Amino acid sequence: MNIKKKILFLVTQSEFGGAQRFIYRLVTNLDLNRYEISIAAGPEGNDANGLLFNLQKEGFRTIVLKFLRRDVNPLFDFCLGLIEIYRLIRKEKPDILFLCSSKAGAMGSLAGRLAKVPKIIYRLGGWTFNDPHSFLFKIYYKFIEKTSAHWKDIIINNAESDRQQAIKLGIKPKEKIITIYNGIDADKLEFLSKEEAKKFLQFKNSDFVVGTIANNYPAKGIKYFNKATKGFKNIKTIIIGSGNRYIPDAFKYLKAFDIFVLSSVKEGFPWTVLEAMAAEVPVIATKVGAMPEIIENNKNGILVEPRNSKALAEAIENLINDKNLRDRIAEQGRKTVVEKFNLSSMVKKYEDLFFIN
Repeated sequence: MNIKKKILFLVTQSEFGGAQRFIYRLVTNLDLNRYEISIAAGPEGNDANGLLFNLQKEGFRTIVLKFLRRDVNPLFDFCLGLIEIYRLIRKEKPDILFLCSSKAGAMGSLAGRLAKVPKIIYRLGGWTFNDPHSFLFKIYYKFIEKTSAHWKDIIINNAESDRQQAIKLGIKPKEKIITIYNGIDADKLEFLSKEEAKKFLQFKNSDFVVGTIANNYPAKGIKYFNKATKGFKNIKTIIIGSGNRYIPDAFKYLKAFDIFVLSSVKEGFPWTVLEAMAAEVPVIATKVGAMPEIIENNKNGILVEPRNSKALAEAIENLINDKNLRDRIAEQGRKTVVEKFNLSSMVKKYEDLFFIN
């Protein structure tokens, strides 16, 4: 009789971002004959579009943590929040505690170590201390990451550049920090046709659409996208993200885009870029996070320096004026996803990790 591995996933909030997409794609593609899985998250974003609601529909056990919040409040976090997580871990008794996002990583690793969890894994999509925040904030989060690393058995980056930065900063010995790239199943993504997607987004078939999909956080650099595109008279622009432009399963409408732009000043490994490439939409992206590891400039995408609206505008103009280049980049982009960043490869690497002592 096979005994299932019991895994408790913990993430700060349920609102769909990179960490939530990762959890959803991983757990819904694991062999559930081998695992007993629970997923816990804070109350923010816990609605019909959130991670917990959608996993519950898939039959997974989900838990809402009342005191786990995105905003930093040391007294609130390390009293009420930490106690709540510790009690959950003691109740669940997981073989593996799998932590996603910085705050859940810090609090969950301490609670997990106090509760004597056999294995604690921390996976993150970019170091928080690289976000565009104050100097003191960056120092604080470097301290938090270095301190909490002692309570984590394995740290997983989804970009090799982030792994190398962690090693350089001495966050954890290099053999305890690994890189596993994000992966998607390009053939199973249900894109609407170009005509259907444009109709839904209220564009004409003849419109040339330049867009992005991103939550409106400072790290996403939306102001650079806006500045880069405002001078063009012959295009339509769209930003799908939080607020009144939030659209569930936004990837379905990617074929409405003629160009996809990632204007971030900080990234880990953005799912939206893989989805755009899978949809055969040419991508322009800033040289942040894993982007130089995904895109080979002028072959399967275009790379520009971050915080540079002029460079973004020039790249957009080049693609507008060169249909052959757009077509070639679109074709090579999908090929890259299928061959290098596929879902089955990602899932296998995590499953191998689960069964390593």
